[in-house]
Amino acid sequence: MIKKLLVVLIIWISLSIHAQQSYYNDVDLTKSGIALKDELATKVINTHTRTLSYSPGVWEACKATDVNPDNSSEVLLIYGYSASGTTAKTRGINANGGNTGDWNREHVYAKSLGTPDLGTSGPGADAHHLRPADVSYNSSRGNKTFATGSGNSGSVTNGWYPGDEWKGDVARMMMYMYLRYGNQCLPKNVGVGTANGVDSNMIDLFLQWNAEDPVSEVEDQRNTYHENTSNTYAQGNRNPFIDNPNLATQIWGGPTAENRWATAGVADNVLSKIKIYPNPSAIKKVIIKVPSNIEVTEITLYSILGKKIDSQIPTSSMNNTYTLDELQTGIYLLKISNKTSSITKKIVIQ
Repeated sequence: MIKKLLVVLIIWISLSIHAQQSYYNDVDLTKSGIALKDELATKVINTHTRTLSYSPGVWEACKATDVNPDNSSEVLLIYGYSASGTTAKTRGINANGGNTGDWNREHVYAKSLGTPDLGTSGPGADAHHLRPADVSYNSSRGNKTFATGSGNSGSVTNGWYPGDEWKGDVARMMMYMYLRYGNQCLPKNVGVGTANGVDSNMIDLFLQWNAEDPVSEVEDQRNTYHENTSNTYAQGNRNPFIDNPNLATQIWGGPTAENRWATAGVADNVLSKIKIYPNPSAIKKVIIKVPSNIEVTEITLYSILGKKIDSQIPTSSMNNTYTLDELQTGIYLLKISNKTSSITKKIVIQ
């Protein structure tokens, strides 16, 4: 049984990595600041190919995406932290509705805080920010803005604290809504905090939460479901900040968030003179040509999630030409290092 579970896990991880690689094939992940924000916004808008109805669409999507990993007969309730009652962390998957004890659809970006109001269609029915929540606890949050706090969720000075376990989820959803709907869903209108120095529409509090609370299994589960439009209630797009929280750091700065893609590199050095071709490649391989006056100490190929695929330690017999072959279709990150610095390049295998 353990071996079977391990095989299933390996297959799931492989499919997840491939899905992300394919999704970002046409995005220039080497950009930063507002230029990267605009690239990602274009991607999530263009791939949002199915608009869900608020009912039954969002109900059914939540039942598929927010399943408790430890019990498939339950959904996880955002803001929840206890074993039972209003603040319960889980509820029966079919116990959805509008009565006390039910779970309903929490607009994490509160409808009334949108400009204009998000309603229950379009942005108001975007499943990337709609999460199961206890009916009574959802009402307690209401349209309170998110504010700093600690420990479990609840009302705080200036608004609502989502809880230590959920604050990263909230931050990444607010970032997604900003990408997808622009001025209608400004982060500064749904949270209280210092305006970001790069983009005054962002608040630093969300960048802090994104860095402090890593991505959960359920967040990945939601992204995987929604990209695949063969799923009846999938939208077609992903939340990039779940795939890699460090994208927020690349755009808005602030505390360094988890980098799930191992994209770190220094481009403004002598290594930028190295040639990589063909790229994109239709022949399942790339060739790396290093000028004779540049010393390379290591060449490492990663998947887009940071999994090491191949590594070479150059020797004099290689004559400054290196080949990576038998590569599967997808997007990879190639890190080339010398004794003092490194450079990371995106390569695409068609």
